[in-house]
Amino acid sequence: MPRTYLITPGPTPVPPEVAEAMARPLIHHRSPDFKVLLAETLERLRRAFLTDGDVLMFAGSGTSAMESAVTNVLCPGDQVLVASAGNFGERWRKILLAYGLEPRYHGQEWGERLDPAAIAAQADGCVAVYVTHSETSTGVVHDVRSIAEALRPTGAALVVDAVSSLGGVELQTAEWGIDVVVSGSQKALMTPPGLAFASVSERAWSLAERATLPRFSLDWKTARDAQAGGGTPFTPPITLVAGLNAALGMIEAEGVDAIWARNRDLARATRAGVRALGLELFSPDDDSSSMVTAVLMPDGIDGQRVYGLLRDRFGVVLAGGQGPLRGRIIRIGHMGYMNQFDIITALSALELALIELGYSPPSPGAGAARAVEAFAGVGAAGD
Repeated sequence: MPRTYLITPGPTPVPPEVAEAMARPLIHHRSPDFKVLLAETLERLRRAFLTDGDVLMFAGSGTSAMESAVTNVLCPGDQVLVASAGNFGERWRKILLAYGLEPRYHGQEWGERLDPAAIAAQADGCVAVYVTHSETSTGVVHDVRSIAEALRPTGAALVVDAVSSLGGVELQTAEWGIDVVVSGSQKALMTPPGLAFASVSERAWSLAERATLPRFSLDWKTARDAQAGGGTPFTPPITLVAGLNAALGMIEAEGVDAIWARNRDLARATRAGVRALGLELFSPDDDSSSMVTAVLMPDGIDGQRVYGLLRDRFGVVLAGGQGPLRGRIIRIGHMGYMNQFDIITALSALELALIELGYSPPSPGAGAARAVEAFAGVGAAGD
């Protein structure tokens, strides 16, 4: 089978160390060995979330953790607010509607940054406000720190989707006063899909005590009680826990400050290469957009055709647009187990695909060359 270059906003490539940990002989989930593994992994997760509070683990996608942050926090009839400027902001709304709630809605154009003051102005009387940190559908990383500060006078709890941002950009759960942060294993945490997490503050636990929405496998108290005893309430994906533990060990060894800086460097080079190809950026052209770069396709070229050609002809998997952006953009991920060569590969393959579809770049190889210059520190990547 030819090699596939996975350069997407998720799932992301799995490091050999993680694959090796997952390939070890299976252990039983009620054994002393798994108890040690789980305890170490949960402690490392707390450090990744930058919190001393509880971090709960569930089998499922990041959306499972999102759903847990609805059903464990709210009662029927509660006033809640969703702030959305992309596909995953809309997911919060869909989950709330599925549970019979009628959320207030603060919507902004896809690609814009959420306005903290405008969100706070609609939050009075709300039990909770639901936002997304890294909106991978647009490449925007929202300023959840400022949103948390703006919400403080309203008394509303802040719930943040950090499925793609945890481990990739700065997210100070405790210091910023975020009540619930949810995430998943398959993006910046460099592990295959299948594990979901929720960081729960003391105030969020108070809300959970009063919450009456139905829940079973996603019940926070059940998960917390099982984890306190060294286990999980239901059979966990044991191999994924082993892989996640190895990935978190790699993150700790590199250091989060170094990882955040590396992702910024990859993003700067990506943006520089995109501009050198004569293409326009959809995502912000600054360091806040360090998880995903969204690239507008030239007039007359369908981004979905570009996506298919990249995958089938060149073995390079980028991501297409979602919702109203389908066919309009291509998204290049730069999070997790990625490096400079991945970015150069993505830009080169994108150029080849566009040429095949009739686009003429300013000069052959300009995108990759400009990325190399950015990595080498030649000129300013923001030029």
